[in-house]
Order: sequence, then C-alpha cells, then structure tokens
Amino acid sequence: MSCVLGIETTCDETACAVVEDRRIVRSNVIRTQIDLHEKYGGVVPEIAARAHIEWLNDIVAEAMNKAAVSSKDISGIAVANCPGLVGCLLVGVSAAKALAYAWDKPLVGVNHVHAHLYAGCLIPHASVNMALSSAERLSPSLPALGLVISGGHTTLFEVKTFNCFRRLGSTIDDAVGEAFDKVAAILQLGYPGGPLVEKLAQSGHADAVTFPLSLLGKQSLDFSFSGLKTAVLYHVNGQRGTQRTCADLTGQQRADTAAAFERTVGEILEIKVRRAMEMISPKSLIVGGGVSANRSIRGRLQSLADAGGMPLFLPAMEYCTDNAAMIAGLGAELLEQGYKADLDLSAIATA
Repeated sequence: MSCVLGIETTCDETACAVVEDRRIVRSNVIRTQIDLHEKYGGVVPEIAARAHIEWLNDIVAEAMNKAAVSSKDISGIAVANCPGLVGCLLVGVSAAKALAYAWDKPLVGVNHVHAHLYAGCLIPHASVNMALSSAERLSPSLPALGLVISGGHTTLFEVKTFNCFRRLGSTIDDAVGEAFDKVAAILQLGYPGGPLVEKLAQSGHADAVTFPLSLLGKQSLDFSFSGLKTAVLYHVNGQRGTQRTCADLTGQQRADTAAAFERTVGEILEIKVRRAMEMISPKSLIVGGGVSANRSIRGRLQSLADAGGMPLFLPAMEYCTDNAAMIAGLGAELLEQGYKADLDLSAIATA
C-alpha cells in the first residue's frame, strides 16, 4: 500500500485527503468557507487565508483518522502550490513543508488546474471493488483532450501524460464558473451561483431567450464569457435609461433566463471541445472543475464523446469542486515518476 497525503488551499476550500495507489480515495475532508464569504458575494482573499490557518491542522488530523493511517503509512506529501490566491497557497505549502520535514517524507508540488483533470480517475474507497472491475475507468487513453471548467479557469489542454500538459486555449476574461456566479447575482439568487442557476434553469424554457455565442473566430480555442454576462444583465435590467430590475420579472421569466444562459454556455463549450477534438484527435476526453457538476453540461459532453467514439472521464460529484484527493492522486503520479520538490518549494499565484 502506497498512500500520499494531499493538501489543497488554493482558494476558499480547506482540504486534506489520503489517496492509496494513486487512485483509491481513503479520505477526502473539505471544510467550506461559503458562510464566511457569502455576504461579500465572492471570496475575500485575506479572510480565506486566515481560515486556512485556523482550520488546516484539524483538517489534516481528520483526514488521517478517516483514512486509518499514521505518518508511518504515508509515502509522500503533495500540495497544491499553483495557481491560486497567494496568501492561501502559502498556508498549504508551509504546512506541507513542515509535514515533509517532520515525517521525513518526499514533497511534491501540484498544479491545481492539472489536478482537476486527474479527478476523473479517482475512486471512492467504498466502491473500489466495483470500480476496479473496469480497467478503462482507471486509465484514460492518452493523448487526451482535457477541459477544466471552474470558478477561476476555463482551459483546454492536450494531455500527453499526467506530467505533460499543452494548453490549447483559455478564457480571455471571465471563467465559466465566474460567469455563473455573476448571472446568479443578476438574478438575485445568492452565492455560490452555479448550483443555484442550474436549479432555477430546470423550470425554465431555454428557447424563450436568445443570447449571443461568443466564439472569437472560426478556429479559436479561447473562451470569452464577459459578453454573455453583459447580455444577461441587459436582458434582466434593460438597456441604459430604463428602470427595470430583476424584481420586475416573473418567476418564470427568471427561470427562462437561467435556462437560456445555461444552454448558451453549454453550446460554447461544446463547439470549442469539438474544434479541439478535430485539431488533435484525442483518444479520450477528460473534464474537471466545479462546473463539470452541471448535469446539462455533463450530458452535452457525454454526447460529444460518444459521437467521437471515445470515453469521457468526468469526476464523481464529490471531486468536481476543489478538493485534496485530486492533489494527492496527481501528486502520487508525479512522485512515482521521480518528481520531488525541495523544502524551498514556492507558492505561485499564476501558472
């Protein structure tokens, strides 16, 4: 048994996990900070970093206890050291260095965005026997096309190996998850916005409203959601000079707006993924990030993969949002390939 302990503090989730043999999640503990940031409508970096400091020791202890392991059972320490909010990253990196030194274990830094693509390979410990019967579920064929769709990132990768990622395109403004949050604010739904918009959209008619598709040229693999967000804003509040607000819309009109927005996002992602598939001819499609929990988008991507004759790797719902299991899993892969960091490992805000 080879167990790696992973630490995730890139933004507003304080998380620690233990993963066995690169895939099997022995524990995955996450303490959310939603209550701390909700009244601000978004993450406040200083508040997030302070919460990490206060909570992380307890989270690590809980993850170890749930996994039923001691320091002697841990073969390495993996930590998300990029990208993210630098103050938050420093907390996790400092803790990982301390554990690696105290336990005399190898340390490895993990790219948080790359780890989202590894999340689709993880197996909950409770279902390991069933999952192990499917070799395909364990090992996506490479090279693969990777799509990360989260609150901070919307990026397409060619995944040559899990230590070799080539970026094909990314957002030039808002990330897709950020657009969901902003549309939720426009519709006065609350925070975080993704699940709230999805829930409202279920009772809406997506064809009741038409929003523009921003595709940035016929061959572009980059994304732009700022214009879509603005289109929703004008649809809800009217053009400049009008006095309408979201409160003037009926419940059905709000639901129709959410459904049309969700459909437009799905169409944009589908078009970009199809373009990338035609460009690199991947053997698998791998998707990760918080927005990959959206059922409508999951359905579109599944249909796209089926049409291309390739398997789709999506994370289980508990591994879509930021978590430490994906950090530990990818960290185990990197350690197995000989990647190790020194105790001067840096926290890097952008990567």
